[in-house]
Amino acid sequence: MNNKEKIIQLHEIISNSKQLVAFTGAGLSAESGIPTYRGAGGLWSKYDPSKYADINYFMQDPSYYWNFFKEVRYPILKDAQPNAAHFALAELEKRGKLILSITQNIDGLLQIAGQKIVCELHGNTRKIKCLNCNKKFPMGEIYQLLDEKLPPDCPSCKGLLKPDVVLFGEQLPQDELNRAQQAAQACDTFIVIGSSLVVYPAAQIPVIAKSKGAILVIVNIDPTPLDGEADLVINMKASEVLSSVKMES
Repeated sequence: MNNKEKIIQLHEIISNSKQLVAFTGAGLSAESGIPTYRGAGGLWSKYDPSKYADINYFMQDPSYYWNFFKEVRYPILKDAQPNAAHFALAELEKRGKLILSITQNIDGLLQIAGQKIVCELHGNTRKIKCLNCNKKFPMGEIYQLLDEKLPPDCPSCKGLLKPDVVLFGEQLPQDELNRAQQAAQACDTFIVIGSSLVVYPAAQIPVIAKSKGAILVIVNIDPTPLDGEADLVINMKASEVLSSVKMES
């Protein structure tokens, strides 16, 4: 089956679905200019994740992360815009087809595209949280403080600020994980979009959906460990695939 035939099949699957769940990963963000973590050219080939992405190192030396945020993270995020796949998912949600988007991404682009029902397994780096008073701030507000002090202090209580994301060494938020697992158990179609499916426990969620009888679709440029379990695999860019099926579904 060629890619055109696969897209036609995906259109039929979405059209027939009553409980559709999407699961998005770094490949979706990459199409909006946000670098992936793994692989050639990924962030981990240039910056040490054991420092900028580890909670223990962050607590010892938060300035390492905030330098990374100032020089890399913020400049990328402030210019990043949703791509056609983000907007396609928002349209499917608006039409009542998509009941939930579960995302490993921390860039908030699904919401910017217009989605309202999003489960963020790894948090959202557009929000900055104070570890002392728990108040949250938009990333742009905290970015403005970096020229004065690095690491920055909480504007409210002078406490330690941290991106509102899950770093290595931290547990996924249990409420969000439960929400994702419940949706996987209830859905009739589960579409993986732009995920390598190698990060656990998140990668177990499509397995749950498949075990409960859902149709499993994987849209990813590269092969994944679950391709053999999927009902349909399309090795193409997410924006090309979803923009082709959304308008008539």
